[in-house]
This record gives sequence, C-alpha cells and structure tokens, in this order.
Amino acid sequence: MKKRGQRRKEGGSVKYKRREERLAYLLLAPIVLLVGGLILVPIVGTLISSFYRNITFLPPVKFIGLGNYKRLFSDLNFWHSVFITVGFTVVSVLLESILGMFYALIIHEKFRLRGIMRAIVLIPWAIPTIVSAKTWQLIYNYNYGLLNYLFMRIHLSLHPINWLGSPTSAFTSIVIADVWKTAPFMAILFLAGLQSIPESIYEAARVDGASMTQEFFKITLPLLRPVIIIALIFRTIDSLRIFDLIYVLTGGGPAGSTSSISVYGFKAYILGDFGYGSSVSVFTFLLIFLFTVLYLKLGRFREGLKNE
Repeated sequence: MKKRGQRRKEGGSVKYKRREERLAYLLLAPIVLLVGGLILVPIVGTLISSFYRNITFLPPVKFIGLGNYKRLFSDLNFWHSVFITVGFTVVSVLLESILGMFYALIIHEKFRLRGIMRAIVLIPWAIPTIVSAKTWQLIYNYNYGLLNYLFMRIHLSLHPINWLGSPTSAFTSIVIADVWKTAPFMAILFLAGLQSIPESIYEAARVDGASMTQEFFKITLPLLRPVIIIALIFRTIDSLRIFDLIYVLTGGGPAGSTSSISVYGFKAYILGDFGYGSSVSVFTFLLIFLFTVLYLKLGRFREGLKNE
C-alpha cells in the first residue's frame, strides 16, 4: 500500500510538472512569435535576397546563387569599407572604454554634487545620434566652425582647417565625435559594476598595504571583467554597424575614404541593387557574430587561466 501511495504521489508530481511546462511554453509563445516575426523573418529574407540578382532597372529578378558574394569578395571598395569599419571599431571602442572607465571611477567616488556630475557626464549619451552628428558637423565647419575659431584664436593654426576634407582628418573627426557621444554609455555600465564590488575587499587590501594602482589592477579590473566583456560586446556590435554618424558627417567621403560597411550597403540599396545590398548586410551580420563569439571565447579563456 505504501508503494502504491508513493507511485500515486510521483505520478501527481509528474503531471504537475507537465502542466507547469505547458504553461511556461504558453507564456513564452508571444515573445517567440514576436522575435520570429520582427527579427528572424527579416534576417532570413535578407539571406534569400542575397542569392538573387535583384536590380530595379535590370528586370527580371534572377537566382544567381553565390554570384553576389563572388562580386562582393572581388570588390576593392567593399574591402576598403571593411577596413574602415574594423579600424573605426577598434580605435573608438578602445578609447571609449578607457574614457568610460575614467568617468566611472570619478563619479563612483563620494563628493559633493556627485549627482549633478553624473547627470552632466551622461548628457552626450542622451542626445540622439543624428543631433550630435549635426552638432559636430557645425563644430568641424570650415568657414564658421567652433574648432577652427578656437585653433586660430589660440594660434594653433593660421588658417582654417578642413577637418572633413582629407581621409585621415575625416576619420579622426568621426572617431572623436563617436567617443564623445558613447563613452558615457560605457561609464554607466562600468559604474554599475563598480557599485557591486564590496567595499570590504578594498579595506582588506589597504590593511595589507596595497596601493591605489594595485587595487585597480588586482581587484577592480578582475571583478569588473564580466561587465567589461558585456560592455565591449554592446559597443562593438554598435560600432560595426555604424551608419548615421558617418552618413551625416562625411557621407562616406571624401571619395569613399570613410565609407563604413553599412554606408556601402545603403548606397547599393539606393542604387536599386537589392541583391548586392543584401549580401553586404549578410556579411555585416556574420562579422558581428564573429566578434561576439571572439569576445565570449576570450572571456572564458581568461576565466580558465584564473581557475588554474
């Protein structure tokens, strides 16, 4: 009798678990359908489109297999845009991380008007990208820009500088504008990580005679590693698909020298070459996916070394 009662109890438990699982699937269904409809369908549609020659002024639409990708890999202008995009990502994300950490360490300290200081630091990030891009376009303006006015006022230059007129200065100007806007985003993430580190760890280190530099490299950075990895992933994804800032500031110029992958793909769409533009979009997706996997692998690799 005891065994029969136990079996009934186990059977009831299994039924209860199945009901809970069905309820969980039912609750998840709306978000799965939403993700499928808004994310997966456009991705699959773009992938399918990349296998077709779909040019508005050269009908009909024709399946060409990997034809767009062969054209893509032999396109020197496309590889230049890849070089610019990866270079922009490496430089801007590195500078944003350093500046964001600097901001976070400052506003993490206790001092008067800290709340106001935090608000001021976050203002650039709160401004829409298009607005900040137009603002920097005015600052870089050759005839009446603020930067040329300051440079000539303090005698750093005798003549106005065409900041967006050469490949190097245009690229540098784009990086500066991007770092100014997005370093506060890194600061927010790093600040959240700093606030989760117990103060008792720093107090114990100070008792042992640790300097501020040792505290930063031995305590702060290792404990912030998960936050840093997540912040790098966010910013790298955002930088690899940079579009609006470059489009407003330079339009990809001069002579295509600052064209990112997104700007290059956009121009293909503008010209009516939807199949080729789709292949550029698929390449961008794969590049972002590759960087994300690299970051995750890098984080696990370091974690493995630490455990050893």
